[in-house]
Amino acid sequence: MNFDQKARDWDLNPMTIERTNAVAQAIRAKVPLAPGDSAFEYGCGTGSLSFHLQPFLGRICLADSSDGMLEVLKEKISKGAIKNMTPMKLDLMSEPHPEIKFDLIYMLMALHHVEDTEKILSLFHGMMKRSGYLCIADLDKEDGSFHEDEFHGHLGFDREELKEKLTRQKFENIQFSTVYEMKKEISGKKKVFPIFLMIAQKT
Repeated sequence: MNFDQKARDWDLNPMTIERTNAVAQAIRAKVPLAPGDSAFEYGCGTGSLSFHLQPFLGRICLADSSDGMLEVLKEKISKGAIKNMTPMKLDLMSEPHPEIKFDLIYMLMALHHVEDTEKILSLFHGMMKRSGYLCIADLDKEDGSFHEDEFHGHLGFDREELKEKLTRQKFENIQFSTVYEMKKEISGKKKVFPIFLMIAQKT
């Protein structure tokens, strides 16, 4: 998927809007957010999830590798005169992570694009403060039909397998819930793709 080309229309998709709203509401319901908390969104795209959480957090760093997505994000921050959101171009697989420690790290539909899941979870653990929360919203394991164009990432995730990886990286209090169901027409048939929210803690 060419995210640079899709950036301008990314926030116009009603299903994307619904999904983001559902994930934001679930995070707010399950994670204690505080105005002084520092947060990091990885694979932020146009930052829609962070805009939902922004009023309840302190400093938010938003990272993505797509210039197009970051350009739209910067325009939204400027238009809204938002003071606590900082966008950055970053690929954690090949570049150093920010030196500060975060109370909250979250991803929305981005983990399945990261080839080395173990590595990214290990990096997140090292970037978090003790008692910090990691929130990942993504696809349940699917048959490969979700991405209609050529795709080389993960075909969703088995929840138990992902839990085992999190446990190996010393995360605790791991819980999953289904927060949204995406409905797509595939080869003339409607299919449902559940979206989970995983919440874990560095204790």
